[in-house]
Amino acid sequence: MPLQNRVDPFGDILDLPLRGLFTGNRGIIHDPASKTLTTKRWASKSWLICSCSYKDVRRDVMASRSWTELFFLDEATALAAGHRPCFQCRREEASKFMVAWVKGNGSPASSIRDIDATLHRERLQMKRKRVNVLLTPVEELPDGTMLAAQGEAYLVAGGDTYRWSPEGYRQTSTLPFVDGLLTPPSTLKTLEAGYRPVLHSSLETSDLDAA
Repeated sequence: MPLQNRVDPFGDILDLPLRGLFTGNRGIIHDPASKTLTTKRWASKSWLICSCSYKDVRRDVMASRSWTELFFLDEATALAAGHRPCFQCRREEASKFMVAWVKGNGSPASSIRDIDATLHRERLQMKRKRVNVLLTPVEELPDGTMLAAQGEAYLVAGGDTYRWSPEGYRQTSTLPFVDGLLTPPSTLKTLEAGYRPVLHSSLETSDLDAA
């Protein structure tokens, strides 16, 4: 039986066998004895996006009282859920993210904690994922932006929209009515300022979806 550790763009943690391109964490939110989640869905405001391979470290997932290993289809999914790159295992990407965050948001961040505090306000509403108001026309959104539409998540890339699924993306012929922005507003400004997230390879082979 798969562990409950796969995160979707809405920030929900699902029990799916597919892990995706990245791991990450929100602190310790599992019981190592049963390898199941506790009632918590975060134990830290630092929600990280980590590399699945780092030096020679090998981890037995959810086996110890260390951070709870979560997995994401790709970086755009993790960003939409409210995570940001880790400074330990993805230092180069994290540095680029911070530079673009400062540039895009028009105000200096004295530390990564300032960014984490801003993201925490933007990603949650009554302990659930916040769907923010979309103020930018879809065709002007940067690659890697995620939208909510009729209960589904959609990625913007190359001027097109793609419906998210645990297996990958399918290009849409018509985007349903957009409910709002899944990518936190400050992260959207970071993308607009030039940060380029890693996107799943299914974009390259995506068939047209009638949705």
